Amino acid sequence: MSDLVLYDVKDRVATITLNRPERRNAQNPELLDLLNDCWERAAADDEVRVILLRAEGPHFSAGHDMSGVKDKSLSSIADTIADTGTLALYRWESKRYLGYSRRWREIPKPSIAAVQGACIAGALLLVWPCDLIIAAENARFSDPVVMMGIGGVEYHGHTWELGARKAKEMLFTAKPILADEAERRGMVNKVVPLEDLDKAALEMALEIAQMHPHALEMAKRVVNQTLDIQGQYAAIQSCFDIHHLGHNSAYVQSGSFVLVDHTAVKAAGKV
Repeated sequence: MSDLVLYDVKDRVATITLNRPERRNAQNPELLDLLNDCWERAAADDEVRVILLRAEGPHFSAGHDMSGVKDKSLSSIADTIADTGTLALYRWESKRYLGYSRRWREIPKPSIAAVQGACIAGALLLVWPCDLIIAAENARFSDPVVMMGIGGVEYHGHTWELGARKAKEMLFTAKPILADEAERRGMVNKVVPLEDLDKAALEMALEIAQMHPHALEMAKRVVNQTLDIQGQYAAIQSCFDIHHLGHNSAYVQSGSFVLVDHTAVKAAGKV
C-alpha cells in the first residue's frame, strides 16, 4: 500500500493527507488516483460528515509533477497513456484533472482544505473544489502556467474565486496571491498562524460535524446549485477546452504539450 496519501477517520471527520513532502507534494498519477480513492471512501462512509484535506511538509503542493517533461518531446503523462496525440492527453486530463476536481466539488459532504506555503497551479485543483479553505499566514496561491504557453490550469476557478480583474492579474503576471489578500477576496475563509493551521482546520471540521448530515448536504447543494445556475459548471468546461487549445498550440510549435520546462514554474512559485 502506497503512503503517498494518508487517510484517517475520527469524530466524524475524514482527514486526507498529501504525504509526498520530499517532492513538495507534487501530484503524479499514482498520488491523484489515491487521493480520489480517499475522497470516494469518505463519501461512502456514513460515519463521516466532514472531509479535511491537508498536506505534510512546508508546502501544500507544487502542483502537477513536471519532472518527466522533456524539451522537444511529449510529457511523461502522454508517454504513459500512449503516443496517440492530443486526444489522449485530453481524455487523461478530463478524468484526472477536471474530472476528479468536479467529483470532489460535488461530493455532498462539507470539505475543508488546510493550506500552508506554496499552492501552485495544479494544487488549485485540489483546494478550489473544497467548500472552505483555511490558510496559514505563509500560504500563497499561484498559477504560473502562462509561462508554459497555457492560459491557465485545467479547473478554471480563477474568475469565480477572485473576480475577473484579479484573475487576469494572477494569470498575466504569474505572481502569487498571498493569504491575506485571498481572504479579503473571499477565496479563503480564515488565515491563521502556521503553527495553528491544523488545529484551526480541525476545530472547524469538528464544529461542522455536529450538524445534521442531511441539512449539511442540502446547504452545500443550494450554494453549488446557485453557482451552476450562474454558469460556473459550463464556464469551467469551456475553459478546460481552451486550456487544451494551449496544449495543441505548444505541440505544433515544439513537439511538447508545453513550451518551457518545469523550472520556470518552480521559480515562479519559489518552492
